[in-house]
Amino acid sequence: MNELAARIRAGHLMVRTSDEWDGLSAALVQAYHAKDDELIEQLRSPFLQSWRTVTSYVLRDTFDAAGITVTAPEHPWGIATLTANGHSCEPLLCDTPEDEGGKAAAAVYGGLQLLTFDQIINGYIDGLSELRLG
Repeated sequence: MNELAARIRAGHLMVRTSDEWDGLSAALVQAYHAKDDELIEQLRSPFLQSWRTVTSYVLRDTFDAAGITVTAPEHPWGIATLTANGHSCEPLLCDTPEDEGGKAAAAVYGGLQLLTFDQIINGYIDGLSELRLG
């Protein structure tokens, strides 16, 4: 699991530094707080696509070697659905209220709680640990 975690972190850091990932998150949150629909539209899709592309393409061999299947996320702020040994997890880019089962879309204006790079990676690794990899 430690090797897998290191590869996931390194794969994302090949694309951007953690400060750059956090800067994108901060800019998107500011756009939501400012209710700037044009800027939200400009930032949201590339932000989501960057995370999803690293998982689906850059880390493809890593996940294949670990026996993990990668499919599209169900949650609007999900990175991907990862499946192994009959279990699935979906790393998220935002914090979701527990009372909504963690599947509800993040509130638009003022309610969006995007996570930092380290929080996202830690949540990603926590989810993978639930897959019970051999």
